[in-house]
Amino acid sequence: MHMETGEKIELSVIMPCLNEESTVGYCVDEALQFIQKYDIPGEIIVVDNGSEDLSASVAAGHGARVITEKRKGYGRAIRTGIDNSSGRILIIGDADTTYDFLHLEEIFQPLSDNSYDMVIGNRYEGGMERGAMPLTHRWGVCLLSFLGRRRYHVDVFDFHCGLRGISAQAVKKLDFRTDGMEFATEMIAEAARRKLRIKQVPVALRKCDYKRKSKLRTVRDGIRHLRYIYTGKKISCK
Repeated sequence: MHMETGEKIELSVIMPCLNEESTVGYCVDEALQFIQKYDIPGEIIVVDNGSEDLSASVAAGHGARVITEKRKGYGRAIRTGIDNSSGRILIIGDADTTYDFLHLEEIFQPLSDNSYDMVIGNRYEGGMERGAMPLTHRWGVCLLSFLGRRRYHVDVFDFHCGLRGISAQAVKKLDFRTDGMEFATEMIAEAARRKLRIKQVPVALRKCDYKRKSKLRTVRDGIRHLRYIYTGKKISCK
């Protein structure tokens, strides 16, 4: 998106991306429409995490700033996006059309007015389209979120929601170390340790109608989250 010289960026939308050439352009378009609707000085950052398709060129063609991160991992891609962002507010979301980037108001506003430091989406409250999440994943997220609430004493019911926001000022207080899917848990855990103000908002989960290979592995990813919750240690992404 075009920015005037010297204009400060208010919002950075960060999208980790791995082989999403069919969907990333749609997500970038939605995020840009949100930024334009409210006239927010903003940027879209797509972190290409070793895609073997045309994801990077599609994202750039739709107006995103593309950053390449060769080190594998969902968490690693997001951390790279955060490190390269310029916005006062950061919103993170998956580039697979399952999240609605057109309506980010409930995430953006509490961060914009400094009411909260972090905003986490709750798919169970916002609603899931039929087929958007396998039943095994629903149960797994419920269980791991319950364990996370007990462990970190936070009132968050969807630890793994892929749509969330945080202020750049709050990010500076957090010590991220994980590279994989467990980053979603680490982000909340670190916020709880630093006593950040966390808000939870309902977000809808859409079914991806494009043919794509899911990145989720129920057992493997569950173990990664579980190990982090009880040991605080990361697992190699190799």
